[in-house]
Amino acid sequence: MSTASPSRRLRRDQRIKRGGDFLRTKEKGQRIVSGCLIFNWIETGTGHSSRLGVITTRKLGGAVVRSRARRLLREAFRAHRSQFNRSIDLVLVARNSIVEKGLSSVEADLLAAAKRARLLNESGTATGSA
Repeated sequence: MSTASPSRRLRRDQRIKRGGDFLRTKEKGQRIVSGCLIFNWIETGTGHSSRLGVITTRKLGGAVVRSRARRLLREAFRAHRSQFNRSIDLVLVARNSIVEKGLSSVEADLLAAAKRARLLNESGTATGSA
């Protein structure tokens, strides 16, 4: 039996899976570059939960490096998703600089982008949560 609480995972309905949803978010949404990531988002409206999609290219490195980048981006979003003030579809694109960064740096870049986009609750500006 797992000791992790169910809220610590991104459920299936909280992930962007279809290519059309990735494309719609990247083309029609807004974009901010922040450190090791590109933050693309589009509002989904009330009644929907926020969803996350992650893109890593082969330019980052091998499969292990790309998988680590995806884990870092997912964990940074998961830890702070409750601080978002509205429902969005969010596509995070890993940049080359993510390779040498740790989780705290990735979280800082994610929060900085969300703050610039005005997507955080007033209490969501602190980086010491979760």
